Amino acid sequence: PLFGEVVVAVGVSASEDRVFAAEERIDMLRQACAGFANVRVDSFSGLLTTFCGDHDIHAIVKGLRAVSDFDYELQMAQMNASLAPGLETVFVPTSPEYSFLASSLVKEVAAFGGDVSALVPGFVNERLLARLAERRLADQG
Repeated sequence: PLFGEVVVAVGVSASEDRVFAAEERIDMLRQACAGFANVRVDSFSGLLTTFCGDHDIHAIVKGLRAVSDFDYELQMAQMNASLAPGLETVFVPTSPEYSFLASSLVKEVAAFGGDVSALVPGFVNERLLARLAERRLADQG
């Protein structure tokens, strides 16, 4: 309700070790956001400020789970403001029931056989479990 359109921008970096490739993450995000008419998923490489400028985006929305998130995100917001004056950052606190949630924790719990089905959409859980099984097989072979 705060914005007419929301763009979920996925930063793509070849140097990052991720469970899913950028294209797979984008596909899952599109599936997760399909029910929202005003949400679009896109990707970028390089600076977020450049992406925002190229797409006439005037605000970056960042979720905050804890004070530690704020410390880092405030630095990022200030750097982004210095690179792109007029580009605002809006901080939104997470709901308390999700404040502990981080993708690294979800991946680790799932890798050790823990049930993360209540923490991610069903289709993501299925793909995550399948990918982790693939990795286990590759490590054994």
